[in-house]
Amino acid sequence: MRIGIFGGDTQSQSIDQIVGAARTAETQGFASYWLPQIFGLDAITTLAIVGREVPRIELGTAVVPTYPRHPGMLASQALTTAAAAGGRFTLGIGLSHQIVGEMMWGLSYDKPARHMREYLAILLPMLRDGNVSFAGETLTAHSPLIVTDRHPVPVMIAALAPRMLELAGGTADGTITWMTGPNTLADYIVPNINAAAARADKPTPRVGASLPVMVTNDADGARTRAANDFQVYGTLPSYKAMLDKEGASGPADVAIVGDESAVGKAVQSIRDAGVTDFVAAEFGSTEEQARTREFLRTLL
Repeated sequence: MRIGIFGGDTQSQSIDQIVGAARTAETQGFASYWLPQIFGLDAITTLAIVGREVPRIELGTAVVPTYPRHPGMLASQALTTAAAAGGRFTLGIGLSHQIVGEMMWGLSYDKPARHMREYLAILLPMLRDGNVSFAGETLTAHSPLIVTDRHPVPVMIAALAPRMLELAGGTADGTITWMTGPNTLADYIVPNINAAAARADKPTPRVGASLPVMVTNDADGARTRAANDFQVYGTLPSYKAMLDKEGASGPADVAIVGDESAVGKAVQSIRDAGVTDFVAAEFGSTEEQARTREFLRTLL
């Protein structure tokens, strides 16, 4: 299992800080560095800059919402970043949430699985071949995309529901999850996505899992902080469904917290679940995050 670093919300970070954080992760030996798209800097553009400055580490989005961007435009952005990074870019995409799509952006969130299916029908051919002719119920594209310095761009979907896992394994290259515990990964996510890939005669997909992590001697205090810092995720239906599957009352119950021994066992349970990529979302004080990072390095 590869271990990467979740770069966190870009609202409070400058581009120089993000470049520095990715460079540190690379120097320390981590496999990947991921940014979300959450009302801050544009994640794809930022990673293009990182890709020119930091030469080796894999870079990825976790994730970019699909609804605000036509798949043809997203393909152009992704290929540009892949070129800037020398082919080290992985595009993670997702539906976001109904409250965001409808109330914040004023967009329809009707039939999200259909939307993702049509989105991939345009996005994937444009990434692979640079040409597409598709007319769906909600999305249409009849256009070329000419990029001379073209690199493969793996596409991972934030997939939790069955139909989304079918698309992630049978059409895309895998999934990246958030707030999904080890039992749910082992008993639900991994078997369903692998079965979808098998039905489509595709290679075993990547399964990325991201969870909050803190190495500390005060596990109870860390859970209290996780409950506060990540409270919103317990209110969003897709994440709440995964927490319910895990038997968790909220995000604090799936956060990986405790001393080095406890965190090591928890990360091992993620590995045992069949996850291919663990993306650590470090949280806590500066000192706690430094201790967490040093321990994660021992697991590489």
